[in-house]
Amino acid sequence: MFDFLEGYDLLGAFWVTVQLTLLSAAGSLAWGTLLAGMRVGPVPLMRGFGTAYVNVVRNIPLTVIILFTSLGLNQTLNISLGADNFDTINFRLAVLGLIAYTSAFVCEAIRSGINTVPVGQAEAARALGLSFTQVLTVVVLPQAFRSVIGPLANVLIALTKNTTVAAAIGVAEAALLMKKMIENEAQLLLISAVFAFGFVCLTLPTGLILGWVGKKVAVKR
Repeated sequence: MFDFLEGYDLLGAFWVTVQLTLLSAAGSLAWGTLLAGMRVGPVPLMRGFGTAYVNVVRNIPLTVIILFTSLGLNQTLNISLGADNFDTINFRLAVLGLIAYTSAFVCEAIRSGINTVPVGQAEAARALGLSFTQVLTVVVLPQAFRSVIGPLANVLIALTKNTTVAAAIGVAEAALLMKKMIENEAQLLLISAVFAFGFVCLTLPTGLILGWVGKKVAVKR
């Protein structure tokens, strides 16, 4: 029944999807946290940049961003991100595009968590002589992260599914393999079912585990 899978590196394709997800998630968390800090910071220029970035980037289709990284950064500006072969260049460019896009949603999730922290705690920390950066990193963000594990899990699940867009620039992940198999095999329903099951296996445990963690570490108000 599943003889059509022979000759295709199904596990390898999903492994590329996992790598895209993990690397993009790490980069998005770092850049999104920095953007959230800018959006609640005291410097108007930084607040303006953070607000403009989030409002512009999250309203651009991800496909456009991914294609820009390939056509604009690589083919026009010759930016290769330190890679020397086509596959590696496209993989890194896809990660960069996913980070640029997903960080806008991470930023908003973290900012919502920051807004749940009582203002009195930040004022008390400032009264003790802590700088804005110290207040944010020592007092506010640890509580904010505990409040937004659930929303961040949703962003991570969306990121996992968004990795399929990387196929547009030739990254050999699950969606590209699925496209190739549909073109070569006469098993449309079975192929679709196999890849749908693969993505369920990637996203369902993520949602369940992070949802459980979020309940365990939630700040009791």
